[in-house]
Amino acid sequence: MIRSLKIYIYAIFIVIGSGFKLRRAKKLASQSYNKLNEEKIFAGAKMVSQKVIQKTNSDVHVYGQDKLPDEAVLFVANHQGLFDILALIGYLGKPIGFIAKKETKKLPIVSTWMELIHCVFIDRSDRRQAVKAISQGITYLKSGHSIVVFPEGTRSRGSNLNEFKSGSLRLATKAKVPIVPVAINGTYQMMEQDKGKIKSSTITLTITEPIYPGDYQDKKHGELAASIQTTIEETIRSNDLNKYEENKAVH
Repeated sequence: MIRSLKIYIYAIFIVIGSGFKLRRAKKLASQSYNKLNEEKIFAGAKMVSQKVIQKTNSDVHVYGQDKLPDEAVLFVANHQGLFDILALIGYLGKPIGFIAKKETKKLPIVSTWMELIHCVFIDRSDRRQAVKAISQGITYLKSGHSIVVFPEGTRSRGSNLNEFKSGSLRLATKAKVPIVPVAINGTYQMMEQDKGKIKSSTITLTITEPIYPGDYQDKKHGELAASIQTTIEETIRSNDLNKYEENKAVH
């Protein structure tokens, strides 16, 4: 537990220490949008995320970065634990924002970074506000900013997925951008597996083939959500099998 406390304290100091980069990012954000400025702004959040994960002594392996489209996309990922967000920001390889719970807007410094990287804060209990938030997300995508959604709605806290809800996929279908499924594995072992006690883990982020508007335009949202869930589940199973075979060969 002492190790976990040290990591929490370290994370707080890293966030506070990002203040200078935050001021610089605000200046860049006040200028007219261009891709280079977006990458410079995102670099601050990326640095914080990488440092915190490195402090846990975890390894991160990313596969499929060659499949990332140059344009804005909707990333659809499974949600094993709280470290999913840090892993994606730190290692995915593309500036991203998130559809985030409204409660995160209360976090000092963190919420400002989230606003700068084009996160959308949503209150699911308020239908009118939720619709407005989704509209904001669509605008961001159309403007060239990629967004990550977790269609499970909550953390699975393991390698088995909860059912994907289809509502968040409307961000892509309305903005007419590619959908990129991302399979996350190993993050639940960092905290959720042991009641909040932080441990090291081997994290894998596997980027699968993009689904372009021409591929999904004739599908119903429920059908599309089920297909993406199957892709992610099969990817995680395949990665686990490969890891098992590698360990077996070593021993």
